[in-house]
Amino acid sequence: MIKKLFYIVVIFLLIPSCNEYQKLLRSEDVKIKYQKAENYFENEEFRRASGLFEQILPKYRGKPQAERITFFYAKSLLEIKNYVLAAYQFESFIKAYPISQKVEEAAYLEAYCFYKQSPKFSLDQEQTVEAIDKLQNFINFYPYSENLDIANEHVQELRLKLEEKAFEIAKQYNTIRDHGSAITVLNSFIIDYPGTPYREDALFYLFDSSYKIAVNSIPSKKLERLNNAKKVYEELINEYPDSQFFNKTESMISDIDKEIAIFAPNQ
Repeated sequence: MIKKLFYIVVIFLLIPSCNEYQKLLRSEDVKIKYQKAENYFENEEFRRASGLFEQILPKYRGKPQAERITFFYAKSLLEIKNYVLAAYQFESFIKAYPISQKVEEAAYLEAYCFYKQSPKFSLDQEQTVEAIDKLQNFINFYPYSENLDIANEHVQELRLKLEEKAFEIAKQYNTIRDHGSAITVLNSFIIDYPGTPYREDALFYLFDSSYKIAVNSIPSKKLERLNNAKKVYEELINEYPDSQFFNKTESMISDIDKEIAIFAPNQ
């Protein structure tokens, strides 16, 4: 009962506010709309602020107030997580007011909007690549910005996402037992991302695919492939002596050594 009464009171308090906002949207008084839009912005009612800024922006285009309205409109859109339109408005602001005191902040926030549009790693990463480009452009253009550190952190985060995507694609070949393709793609991944946090995993799956190719090879290619697999194993163990995959690889390298002992004398 208390909860119901609370909700009823809230609704009754909101009704006049909603009615006032609807009247503002229908009003022809641009000055009042401008004033109220700024009030809404200051009170962090960004959805209402964005609605009014959107209406009055064309009316002030070419006037001194347009710079402030455009920036506040873009920030309102950012706050309500309309990242696509916010990025567009920040870009418009930069083009229209290149010497504005707010242009550096706008450049960062535009790049940040692209960063926020980056999808999870399992999806297509075209937007992630675009976000990295935007952030890197900001970093290059404003090397002394107060937002430099956070921009670099965003770039690092997005690059790790691309690495994770690339690793999962490479790993998938091992999972579906296309070991020939797995060897090719995992080798490319290790070369392309030398400092990747997925290096240990990549080396293990490379060894696993190399092992399975080797032990199932025709006799004429078997020794070469066994030796190649052993090289991958040695690289894995030398770099990661306490590897999480040690138990899994122990029996595999034992099989390889036995096979090499059989085939080496015949070569």
